[in-house]
Amino acid sequence: MSETIQLTQELIRRDSVTPEDKGCQIMIADRLAPSGFHAEHMCFDDVDNLWLRRGNKGPVIAFAGHTDVVPTGPLENWSHPPFSANIIDGMMYGRGTADMKGSIAAFITACERFVEKHPDHEGSIAFLITSDEEGPAINGTVKVVETLQSRGEHIDWCLVGEPSSTEKVGDIVKNGRRGSLNGRLSVKGKQGHIAYPHLAKNPIHLLSPALTELCEIEWDQGNEDFPPTSFQVSNLNSGTGATNVIPGTAEVVFNFRYSTEVTHDELKQRVHAILDKHELNYELNWELSGQPFRTASGQLLEAVQRAIFDVTGYQTTLSTSGGTSDGRFIAPTGTQVIELGPLNATIHQIDECVSTADLDTLSEIYETLLTYLLVS
Repeated sequence: MSETIQLTQELIRRDSVTPEDKGCQIMIADRLAPSGFHAEHMCFDDVDNLWLRRGNKGPVIAFAGHTDVVPTGPLENWSHPPFSANIIDGMMYGRGTADMKGSIAAFITACERFVEKHPDHEGSIAFLITSDEEGPAINGTVKVVETLQSRGEHIDWCLVGEPSSTEKVGDIVKNGRRGSLNGRLSVKGKQGHIAYPHLAKNPIHLLSPALTELCEIEWDQGNEDFPPTSFQVSNLNSGTGATNVIPGTAEVVFNFRYSTEVTHDELKQRVHAILDKHELNYELNWELSGQPFRTASGQLLEAVQRAIFDVTGYQTTLSTSGGTSDGRFIAPTGTQVIELGPLNATIHQIDECVSTADLDTLSEIYETLLTYLLVS
């Protein structure tokens, strides 16, 4: 069994449900100390973060990831205990195998081999690890980045180990992500007896035409890098539970996944214009989860494409689809950011799993990438 597989199992067996770390970061720091990595533990409220760095000159390549995992769901529905890291027919089962402790293990073993072969490599290698990616993401990567900026440390290249692959490891590299904007809308009506609608104002009926318009509008057509902006309702709630009462309010939670063709301020303005046009009495609170970013062709992207081809023999495809990642906090500093990890088919699901062979391949890709970037 390879070092990467053994290390993945060690990480999986720590039940670090967000925002818990359960000692994963201490284990990582101890593991990499003999390879010359200096550890700095940054704790903000209940969140553990780890900044590891080997070297004191540029350029700096950072491997970014998270040790927290999402809750398991009903344990009885799992074929294997979610924190056992059992291996059956070449597949390792467990919460966090794909998202994303497997990537972290591959980071580590790739760096160990690289440093052993190239102890005097150019630039610096860093790790940015948080336990607050699957949660609110308030005291994690964003705080570490702010700390680094405050003392003048800059990351030139960043590889986030999020599970990007779809059919085979390395077939997809994320070179950007859409922005994410959340809205919480409360439409006010007037509660009353359902038999006397003229004495009440049904907020569901009042809201429906505006909501239909929001669902049907074309916000933009996207571009060559991003699909069109999407508006989706995630929650809709109203009523007292009784069959004979017109409710007094209707609550809607919605989300925009938006391209670079529109800004979050423009989306807000257009939504308010529609709600105002329909003369609704409403309150609307906004939350910006992240702005869109894209890494154009450059040293990092070219190096990872070459590394994937050298190890696997096939060309990778670039994509900006999917959800948000902590790359959204790193890219605004001017860092080239990409995401490359294992298959994403089972992430957040019951019986999350990853191919052990894929993790070994991933580690080899990461090592090859380091060679292209830090060895003349």
